Amino acid sequence: MKRLIAGVVLGVGLTAMAHGAGDPAAGEQNAAVCASCHGQGGGQPMMAVYPKLSGIGERYLYEQLVDIRDGDRVVPEMTGLLTAMSDQDLQNLAAYYNQQTMVVGQADPELVEQGQALYRGGNMASGVPACAACHSPRGTGNEPAGYPALGGQTAEYVVKQLNAYRAGERAGGSTSAIMMDVASRLTDAEIEAVANYVSGLN
Repeated sequence: MKRLIAGVVLGVGLTAMAHGAGDPAAGEQNAAVCASCHGQGGGQPMMAVYPKLSGIGERYLYEQLVDIRDGDRVVPEMTGLLTAMSDQDLQNLAAYYNQQTMVVGQADPELVEQGQALYRGGNMASGVPACAACHSPRGTGNEPAGYPALGGQTAEYVVKQLNAYRAGERAGGSTSAIMMDVASRLTDAEIEAVANYVSGLN
């Protein structure tokens, strides 16, 4: 597991900035279509199972937008919305959302202790690594490696994605192999606890 993580970190790091930088002002012009689901500035989604886009990382968001547009990541609610957008359009969109401020929620007090322990220390018995190793202790992610910021993300969305990784339904992208392996080792209770913890992490 450690070798897998190290290999992906190195590989992603070497190509971290292979694409051009985005223009936030240009991205804002295309963001209107996103607001109906993700809210103004991408920080207050209309439904908790929709992700917050604000401040999660330009590289990560760009890669996800490309995967969704190209059909490598299937998100039914976004079918056709990105079809006419170029790589630069998506880069601009990612740059815009990355400059927005993440609105942090309130974690469930009853799950904070378990979630924090898992996020910071993992579960040695089941081979779950600490989330903080890739997503940082404060949940701010790792922009050069393309690992998203998790702090403040909705618990419902994190639960949905961890379940998708565990079921093998989210298998596209450069880091999916890591997340599928990690999620396969998590119990339902651990998924709920860590998702709630990151929702209030800042």
